[in-house]
Amino acid sequence: MKYSELVELASREPVFASALLLAGQPAAGGVQSQLARWVRAGKLVQVRRGWYALPRAYRKQEPHPFLVANRLKPASYVSLQSALAQHGLIPEHVPAVTSVTTGRPELLRTPLGAFQYRHVAPAWFRGAQLVDVGGGQQAFLATPEKALLDLLYLTPDSANAAFLAELRLQHTERLDREQLRKLAQPLRSPKVNRALARLAQRWSGEARR
Repeated sequence: MKYSELVELASREPVFASALLLAGQPAAGGVQSQLARWVRAGKLVQVRRGWYALPRAYRKQEPHPFLVANRLKPASYVSLQSALAQHGLIPEHVPAVTSVTTGRPELLRTPLGAFQYRHVAPAWFRGAQLVDVGGGQQAFLATPEKALLDLLYLTPDSANAAFLAELRLQHTERLDREQLRKLAQPLRSPKVNRALARLAQRWSGEARR
């Protein structure tokens, strides 16, 4: 493969797997060696083993962090603080993209940013939607309700009043309270139920002001 062909391919796939280039190639070793040479020459960025992106000088568009998070970990979607910030429900900038996955938990530090993955059981792996993130890119993102529940479920002591205050939840009118209840019900988590009850009290008090 010529480098110009790789650039054309990467214009459609901002982050791509080496398996995409190996498909139909009789000599996989030769392609892998070429990829390694391009990485050493600075013509290619190795995001993690088997995953690559063009260097900034050659990119036609920047890979969106949510797209990268989806690509680097199969069976994952962006959630927790990252999704809450994207939906405008918390004010803080989130330095690492946080996702949930049915795979093993891990923190990946890559040339394209940091990506944190939290494990959930397959039965709890739902509540995400494929959304446009700009530049023709799409990523799986938790709904506002699921992002909040994922955070409450995966955070120790999330029912603690201090933790809930530190979240600094805003624009809570965007949350569907009935959907929150329905999504939380199968969890049967006393911690999540206590957290939701405290949040409901807080929201009720704010509504009366």
